[in-house]
Amino acid sequence: MTVVDEVGVAGEFDRAMSWLRDLDPVAPRVYAVADMRHQTKRRWWALTAGESSGRFAALQARAMADRGDPAQAVLGVAADLVHCVVGRVAASFVGVGRVWDPGPENLWVHVDSDCGIDWVGVWDVVLRDTGSPAGRAGVVSLPCERSLAAWTAHRASRSLDVVTRGLSTRGPIDADAVGRIVGDSVLGASVRVPHLGAVDPEVGWRRGQLLLDAFTDIGIPVRTGSIRMT
Repeated sequence: MTVVDEVGVAGEFDRAMSWLRDLDPVAPRVYAVADMRHQTKRRWWALTAGESSGRFAALQARAMADRGDPAQAVLGVAADLVHCVVGRVAASFVGVGRVWDPGPENLWVHVDSDCGIDWVGVWDVVLRDTGSPAGRAGVVSLPCERSLAAWTAHRASRSLDVVTRGLSTRGPIDADAVGRIVGDSVLGASVRVPHLGAVDPEVGWRRGQLLLDAFTDIGIPVRTGSIRMT
C-alpha cells in the first residue's frame, strides 16, 4: 500500500469516527472506535485473548462484586461485550450505512482503572458500505444494504462466539439471553441514532430491521423479546 493509499484509508475511517463521536459529544466514545495503530497497548487486550489472558474472568469477577448474583453478573458482562461487538457497529450501519470489520481478529478492548470496558479499537480500518466507487481507498463497496447487513452480522457472530465461549468457562451461559441482548443492542441503535438527529427515523429503522434479519438468518435469536438487566 502506498503512502497515498494509507492516507486515504485513514481519512475515510477518521471521518466516520468523527461522525460517531459527534453523535453524543458528552460521551464521544460510546459509539466510535479507535485506530489501534495510534494507541499504546496499555490497558488494551485483543478480544481473541480475552479467555486465555483471564480478561473475561476479571470482568466477571468485577460484575459479581457489583451484583452478587452469578447469572446476572455474566449477563451484565455479556451486555458490555455485545455493545463492543454489535452496538457500536450497528450505530454506524444505522446512521451512515458504513461499517468496520467486527470480526474477532480485528477487535481490541480497552478497560479503565476499575476494569470496566470504556473503549474498543480495530486494526483494520477499511470500511464497508454500498455505492462507493470501485477502487476508492479505505472503502469496500457491497451490492446493497441487505448484503452489507449480512456481512456485518456474520463477522460479528464470530466475535460473539468468542464472547459466549469465554464467558461460559465459569458455568453455562444462556445463548437465547445473549441473542436477546444482541437484538436489544441493534434496536437501541436504530432508535437512538435517529433520535440524536443523525438519520431519518424511517431509514434508521429499516437498516436496523435488516441487521436483525441478518442475525436471525444465521441463527442468533434476536427477536425473542427483550431481556432486562437488574
